[in-house]
Amino acid sequence: MTTNLKNISRQALWHNNPALVQLLGLCPLLAVSSSVVNALGLALATTMVLVFSNLMVSLIRHQITDAIRLPVFVLIIAGFVTCVELLLQAFAYPLYLSIGIFIPLIVTNCAILGRAVSFAAKNPPLISAFDGLMTGLGFGLVLLALGAIRELIGTGAVFANMELLLPFAGNWELTVLPGYPGFLLALLPPGAFLLMGLLLAIKNLISSARPQSEQATEAAVQSINNN
Repeated sequence: MTTNLKNISRQALWHNNPALVQLLGLCPLLAVSSSVVNALGLALATTMVLVFSNLMVSLIRHQITDAIRLPVFVLIIAGFVTCVELLLQAFAYPLYLSIGIFIPLIVTNCAILGRAVSFAAKNPPLISAFDGLMTGLGFGLVLLALGAIRELIGTGAVFANMELLLPFAGNWELTVLPGYPGFLLALLPPGAFLLMGLLLAIKNLISSARPQSEQATEAAVQSINNN
């Protein structure tokens, strides 16, 4: 059980990350990630939908036939997206005005439907909910990384306007580069594409370097054992 949970976490966060490997959900990811608060808002919304839709799909997986499976899954996802949208309107309306147009796009996010079909429809509820949590966390970490980089390069500060999502936050804005004139390109869609490409390149470099380091470690251990 523990090994299975570790494998799910490893796949969702790194080896099969929906944003860095599968390249799913890029439209809202690139559009919303101009700041940390926007990225965090979409990350939380996506994670909530993933967890509850996976849980519901798993609970009813034996009661639906293959002929109606996909429409039912889409309806479930759309229902939870509507709930998240209403919660955002009720408790973080200023943030909803900023990212609300992209919340309905969660319904068409292939990562969510893909996890429902490939995992939740075949596994028990708790495992499916955990898979949704890890998948949402993997997607959210990429969102936050991209949002922080774009906000920092674009404005010289991070964590601006966090009170839009967290009313208790107050003034969390951290000015990293005082007197920085700003770099508008980082906040525009072309900047999002460029920085996303940079994140993909870094991820691929790390992934290609890890097997070599693992082989070197194994060779060193074997050499020690032989001696």
